[in-house]
Amino acid sequence: MGGMDLEALRHMHTPADYRDLAADQGVGADVLRHLAQCPYSFVWQVLATNPSTPVDVLGELCSKRDSPWNDGRLLLLIAEHPKADRAVLLGVLGEVEARLRTSVSRPFAAVLALAGRPELTPEEVQGLAALPGASARMRRGLRHRLAERNTAVR
Repeated sequence: MGGMDLEALRHMHTPADYRDLAADQGVGADVLRHLAQCPYSFVWQVLATNPSTPVDVLGELCSKRDSPWNDGRLLLLIAEHPKADRAVLLGVLGEVEARLRTSVSRPFAAVLALAGRPELTPEEVQGLAALPGASARMRRGLRHRLAERNTAVR
C-alpha cells in the first residue's frame, strides 16, 4: 500500500469513514480489498458501486451475507458493475441460484440484471426460472429481459 492509502486507513474511526473511503475512486486497490473485509454491509454495497473496485473484490463480495434484503441488493449491484467479468457474474449466478433453491430470499432484481449481461448465455440464466423460489412474476420478467436481449442481437 502506498503511504497515502495507509494514512487513509489510520483515520477510519466510524462506519461513515469506511463508507466514504469505499466510495473514493482515487484510493488504491489494496485499500478497497481491505474495506471488503469490514463488517458493514453498506460498505460492501458502496464498494459494489465504485467503478474502481477491482474484479477480485467484486468476486469476494458475492459471498458476503448480512440480511436477505441487503444480500439481494449487493448481488444486484455486483451484477450491474461495469468491471464484473464472466467469472464474477457466474459467482453472482451461483449465489442467486442458492438463494432461490432455499426460498429464503428472493433476489429477483439480480436475476434480471444477470439476464441482461452478455457475458452469460441465456441458457445459463434461464435455469433460474425453474427453481423453487422463482415466482411467476420473476419468470415473466426473466423471459422479457432475455427476449429484449435476443432482439437487440439481431
